[in-house]
This record gives sequence, C-alpha cells and structure tokens, in this order.
Amino acid sequence: MPRTRPSRLDAVPSPPEESPLALTRRARRINRELADFYPTAHCELDFTNALELSVATILSAQCTDKRVNEVTPRVFAAYRTAADYAGADRDELETLIKPTGFFRNKTTSLIKLGQALVERFDGEVPNRLDDLVTLPGFGRKTANVVLGNAFDIPGLTVDTHFGRLVRRWGFTTETDPVKVEFVVAELIPKREWTIFSHRAIWHGRRICHSRKPACGVCPIARLCPSCGEGPTDPETAARLVRSEAQMIAGA
Repeated sequence: MPRTRPSRLDAVPSPPEESPLALTRRARRINRELADFYPTAHCELDFTNALELSVATILSAQCTDKRVNEVTPRVFAAYRTAADYAGADRDELETLIKPTGFFRNKTTSLIKLGQALVERFDGEVPNRLDDLVTLPGFGRKTANVVLGNAFDIPGLTVDTHFGRLVRRWGFTTETDPVKVEFVVAELIPKREWTIFSHRAIWHGRRICHSRKPACGVCPIARLCPSCGEGPTDPETAARLVRSEAQMIAGA
C-alpha cells in the first residue's frame, strides 16, 4: 500500500503566469517525488514477450488489468504465436476473452493482428512506433506500452489516468491524447517516459481519483495547482486511498 502522510498544503505553486522553465522544473520534481513514493511502479499487465503484451493491452481496453490477467493465462497457452492468432477459431477465442468485454471487436482485432504480423513482419512484433501504429488494435497508446515495456524503448502511455493527472498538474489543457503526449514529452526526460507513465498511472489509480482525489495524503500536493479538488484533511483523505490489497481484488 502506498504510505500515507500529511502533505504540506501551504505552498501550492503553478500560478497562471508560470514560465515554461518553471513548468519543466515542477514537472520533473513531480516525477522525482513520485519515484520516491512508488519505487516499484511497473506495468500491471502480465506478459513474457512482446506478442503477449500486445494481446494483453488490446484486451485491457474498457477492462481492468486484474481481469485481463485472469484471462490471459489460458489465452497465451492456446495461442503462442502470431500465426496461432491469425488462424484462430473465432468462437473459441471469443469464449476465452469474453470476460474482458467487447469480446467480438477484440477477437477481430487479435485475429487481424496475427494476420498482419505474419504477412508483414515475419510473425514478429516490430519495435518501431511507425510500424506498430499500423497494426490492427494498435494506436499510439498501445504502441508506447509495447515499446516501453517489451523493448525498453521510451514511450509515454497516455491513458485515462495519465491524461487526467497531467491536466490536474497543469502540464497542459489538451484533451487529445496525442497532443498530451507531445506536451509531456517536452517536460520529462526521454529516458524517463516509460517509468513516468507507470508512476502517473499508479498515482491515478491509488490516490488521485477522478471524482474525489485524496489530496490530504498526496505526496505531491504542494506541487499541484489542483490541490483541494478532494479532501485535504489527512484522515478523511486516507480513507480514499486504494491499498494494494484493494487493487489486487479489483475493488
């Protein structure tokens, strides 16, 4: 469980006239402090190779990582190669992935992904963004997940949590994920893109919730211009924090 502690709420920065340099410094300090708070942040999808991560990420759309991780062991056991997905029996694959929701569309994406990998990339998942975004079921978010976590090539994963947090932090007012990605790429060192994505996503899932963030125990409250959107009383805020046990249980 992330440790909770009273936050210093007496020094909220980021005035409207914050300079680009000041914003960059604040963004990098947020990254450093999140690194201290979430030293084990990582991709919460289970996988052993780039193909498995590609499949798991496609399945994670509108679904929790916990549920995906419950489903993928049987999927990965039945479909080990891109050719296996390309030749999959639709009914069998749909049955396996049905618990993740939108299973018909996801089945179509997985079969077409397998076909594209076999036909264009010798059955291997490519390690270039320009190639990945041409694959069925892929957009920039999925591509960056695969690049950063399967190939150790830095990428920013702009999911719902990430976008919400960087707007709360005053990094950008953009809502388009691609525009958000480009803005944040200018603030955070490239070598940190993947791990910063994990830290932001972990923070969004555990403390900086959409409707009621736990501001009173947030480790970066003093750096956040949106501090106060949620309760600032430490005891009240602590009750909003999602523990590791709750995360595992999907609560």
